[in-house]
Amino acid sequence: MTAQRYTVEEAFRLADGSPVMLYGWIKSKSQIGGLTFAVLRDGTGQIQIAARKNVANADALAAIQQVTTESAVSVEGAVKSDARAPDGREIQVKDFKILAKSEKWPITKSAVTSPSFLYDNRHLSIRGRKSIAVMKVRAEVIYATFDFFIKRGFTLISAPTIVQSACEGGSTLFELNYFGQKAYLSQSAQLYEEAAIFSFEKVFIFQPAFRAEKSKTSKHLTEFWMIEAEQAFVSQEENLKLQEDLVNAIASRVAEKRAKELDVLGRKIIVPEPPFPKVSYDEVLDMAEKKGMGFEWGEDIPTNVEREVSQTFDRPFFITDYPLSARSFYHMTKPDNDKVTKSADLIAPEGYGEIATGGERISNYDMLMERVKKQELPAESFQWYLDLRKYGMPTHAGFGIGVERTARWLCGLKHIRAASLFPRTITRVNP
Repeated sequence: MTAQRYTVEEAFRLADGSPVMLYGWIKSKSQIGGLTFAVLRDGTGQIQIAARKNVANADALAAIQQVTTESAVSVEGAVKSDARAPDGREIQVKDFKILAKSEKWPITKSAVTSPSFLYDNRHLSIRGRKSIAVMKVRAEVIYATFDFFIKRGFTLISAPTIVQSACEGGSTLFELNYFGQKAYLSQSAQLYEEAAIFSFEKVFIFQPAFRAEKSKTSKHLTEFWMIEAEQAFVSQEENLKLQEDLVNAIASRVAEKRAKELDVLGRKIIVPEPPFPKVSYDEVLDMAEKKGMGFEWGEDIPTNVEREVSQTFDRPFFITDYPLSARSFYHMTKPDNDKVTKSADLIAPEGYGEIATGGERISNYDMLMERVKKQELPAESFQWYLDLRKYGMPTHAGFGIGVERTARWLCGLKHIRAASLFPRTITRVNP
């Protein structure tokens, strides 16, 4: 009688001698005397399998000796504890079948000469243990976010990814021909979220964003996934508190649910507890000048300065009070200073930099129209957005947090491209 099918993860929880049927791929293989060892992996983990005479049948012994790396296989056998085996358990093989034989595996230590090789072969390299661990952490970030917002009464919405108006800077838009009209790939769902708060009061999205930034830094992708939230009847202070609680929830969930993956990555997470530290834009400018890295007031904070400041913190922190000149047209300014916005960036520690941006939005029609005119924006493209201010627009605020940037920080990755299954950068659009 065929043994019951289990996953690798389930097999580790079974008692010694339990019969199992496993499906997966061969990660590696070795021969020691009359024993053939292999590491079998599936979507839940990996486990050693061992085939020996008088236990495995003759066909199984022949098949496991011929099997190649990354072949898809089925294994039938019994669970056994063995301190010499990785993670202390192995499967004693009784039957072994090759379901889909793999050609010679191209990703070897001797073949890998640069990161470019791995990303050229990303369709294959994502099978690596570290890549799998990163993607599982990334998925947990998303699961945690959905649970967090649903428990707080937010409604999930979707927004267009083909738009006619820019949410951020016009220079970072991907332009396309939309049946003879000029259109763009969306940079953010924020404008549509602001329309949706009239119906739902509290909304969030999870969808891709596109930025045509010609940047080769370790934190930039041209296509990435955003979690964005918007609330009616809240101030910027309440908006910052929501971000603190979200990041705390995400880090707690990853630390609890993905301890095994973090161990694979050699990463330990200290869950950040609110409230997070806050430093102003002016304070960052002073820090930069003292280190000989000064920049002009009104500019966006340079990446190298952000990284330097980030390395002085051991938990996330906010940079507040950005100049209006460094922010988009819709940001509300302070009552006593119309050159400074009620906005902030959430910065990850250890040099990982910005992971979220948010602020309070202008709710008054005349004020927003004046801003559009001053910045010489095409009012016709924003007419529907301006129109919202005529029909009961309350004080409101929101933010967007990058999934890949958050995963990069939690996983301790050198480059953000490792946090994307198939990354898109200014030099890569394949595979």
